[in-house]
Amino acid sequence: MTDPSGDLIIVTGMTGAGRSTAAKALEDLGWFVIDNLPPQLLLSTLDLLSGTDQGVRLAVVVDVRSRGFFGDLRDAIEALSGRRLRLRVLFLEASDDVLVRRQDAARRPHPLQGGYRLLDGIAQERDMVRDLRGDADVLIDTSQLNVHELAGRVATAFADGDEPAVRATVVSFGFKYGIPVDADMVVDMRFLPNPHWVPELRPRSGLDEDVRAYVLAQPTAEPFLDRLDALLKTVDGGFLRERKQSVNLAVGCTGGKHRSVAMAEAIAQRMRKRGLEATVVHRDLGRE
Repeated sequence: MTDPSGDLIIVTGMTGAGRSTAAKALEDLGWFVIDNLPPQLLLSTLDLLSGTDQGVRLAVVVDVRSRGFFGDLRDAIEALSGRRLRLRVLFLEASDDVLVRRQDAARRPHPLQGGYRLLDGIAQERDMVRDLRGDADVLIDTSQLNVHELAGRVATAFADGDEPAVRATVVSFGFKYGIPVDADMVVDMRFLPNPHWVPELRPRSGLDEDVRAYVLAQPTAEPFLDRLDALLKTVDGGFLRERKQSVNLAVGCTGGKHRSVAMAEAIAQRMRKRGLEATVVHRDLGRE
């Protein structure tokens, strides 16, 4: 049988991290979505769909609900490597406390929990998906995202484009709240003077023009942006060669209110000037 051509997205990750929301977002983008497909059926499903006029544009949700079959997922991915297929893995992550809260709200046991605690099921699942997480093309931490924000992140990562291009999500954050676990690169803005210590700027944020002007007027701000932009230009081509089109750049300061917000906006603006698609997310803005 002729090898199929087209696109395949494998949606996987932790139970409660938002797989169904991601699947619905892909469906809204026009993908044909299959939920809870055993890995052994991937090849036959692709063969079945290969005769469509527009080729394969398939997203499948594969997770530990398939129990013993799930362990064969990496073998199935390896078997697809020789096909004329653009394959990407979307991995959804969240912190343990968030997963517990969501699972309790759903009033459903964890598929690996058995007669033990919910946290035991989560720990077993993390162990099973560790290698997949490391190999994922797109990793999204949904701990701080609502369903609409997650759908937007999925749309940014998998929206249609005529030519392959790196799509960037620039996330501002506060180090005191922890580094985003889905960050591909992290830059630290704490070398810049903190507007928090300027009384008239303290209540404002990096989205306000006076704070932005204060941050960017620092002698080291523009040179840093120049060097970071040059670095990002260097890695863009490498990401494309490695088929990694979605990149998360985390920009941090102490509280995620002033410096990181202003600099994240400036970084994204430079990316857009180079023709890249850049979305800005201010994770911790408003938490203080």
